[in-house]
Amino acid sequence: MSIRQQTEEIERQILHPGAALSAKSRGRQRIEKEDDIRTCFQRDRDRIIHSKAFRRLIHKTQVFLAPKGDHYRTRLTHVLEVSQIARTISRALRLNEDLTEAIALAHDLGHTPFGHAGEAILRELHPGGFEHYEQSLRVVDVLEREGKGLNLTLEVRDGIIKHSKGKGNILPANEEEAAITLEGQVVRVSDTIAYLNHDLDDALRAQVLKKSEIPHPVSRVTGDSHSARIDRMVKDLIYETGKRQGGMEGLRMSDEVLAAIYALRDFLYERVYESEVTKGEFTKAKKILGDLYHYYLGHLDEVFKDIPFDKKANPHRVVCDFIAGMTDRFALLTYERLFLPGQWSVY
Repeated sequence: MSIRQQTEEIERQILHPGAALSAKSRGRQRIEKEDDIRTCFQRDRDRIIHSKAFRRLIHKTQVFLAPKGDHYRTRLTHVLEVSQIARTISRALRLNEDLTEAIALAHDLGHTPFGHAGEAILRELHPGGFEHYEQSLRVVDVLEREGKGLNLTLEVRDGIIKHSKGKGNILPANEEEAAITLEGQVVRVSDTIAYLNHDLDDALRAQVLKKSEIPHPVSRVTGDSHSARIDRMVKDLIYETGKRQGGMEGLRMSDEVLAAIYALRDFLYERVYESEVTKGEFTKAKKILGDLYHYYLGHLDEVFKDIPFDKKANPHRVVCDFIAGMTDRFALLTYERLFLPGQWSVY
């Protein structure tokens, strides 16, 4: 028996009956030989970590564009925080931690530069629209490995496409919204817990908000510190779901904590995400990406020069993929090179 098979046997013995077992994965789009050491979900996690798209997350904005300070979140630190929260929940509920981690690390691979401002402008310009969760799936299916994709398991791919909820239900209201695995559902909730709390923390650090402005119902229910809020939300999910452990069919949270989460989300949308200050910066970002988008539509040869896109592909699709893959820094430097006058040396 190989080490992988031993791990799969341990999973069968210790994981919850509702957990996704590595040995019973629904498989990959292209059949591959199994590894002797790692399970299929462990291999997915490793492929994601070693991908170029994952490395670029370090220079992609979470909320605050070009912040002056080293302690503001980036898209990379966001996915790491989501992964930590999701793994804690999965371990407590005896779910498959490897699958949870893989989904969490991959869920934002398709996010644009400049956060949701970039997503908004590509949604306007690309004829097929744009959603970052769809682009994340496209990254792992098509764009990585010079067009070969990462060939991930169906469970990870499903978790990626089902993680986003916007202003919708945090706990899916119907089966169509929910991931097919409990692990994927854990990532969806963990994403919300992570971004609400770290965005609030960053907004306080940036002095966009004052601690006294946090709605009282939120502080009363979840506590008045960053760690206390996360702790209450995570434990509530674990304990409320655990009450149904015998036949766990989905995740549960108490009405009190869920109401506090929605109240915090509404507060952040009003005071941070859709505030006049943030909108002003988003306008600048949309101008940069819009100009780049139109420029590259007319200069596809520059896209093909360094990146092996399919030259028969739709030009809009090619440019959309190119822009979405940019980091904030690369977009700014490219904009400066293409549209701003260069400095002349005078002797």
